[in-house]
Amino acid sequence: MRYVKTSRMLGDLAGGRIAGNWEQRLHAYVSPDLLILDDFGLRDFDARNSEDLFELVCERHLKRSTVVVSNRPTQEWYALFANPVLAEGALDRLINSSHYVLMDGRSYRARGRPDRTQGGEPDGLA
Repeated sequence: MRYVKTSRMLGDLAGGRIAGNWEQRLHAYVSPDLLILDDFGLRDFDARNSEDLFELVCERHLKRSTVVVSNRPTQEWYALFANPVLAEGALDRLINSSHYVLMDGRSYRARGRPDRTQGGEPDGLA
């Protein structure tokens, strides 16, 4: 099992293109039986990110399990990709062979924050 924030994984793969070891780095994300991509879609994917994500999804498709955690609905994922053809290819594989779990409610992380309904924003966030 491997857990990684999506932006960090894409940054690592981009670094692999520069360092000349992209294949090895990609393999490190393709090989685990379970890959958890957290914070998927917080940022748009540039052309290289789109290509890297497409390759990752294609390599893992129907071979290994992938969990994608996102605050965005899947309908918004297509617009994140720089290339709509890569978006369609990656997301077709990812979404159409998946189980969708909607977690509705307050964030677990919010439990440690002051209640914003009483007295406005916590210090430093206003």
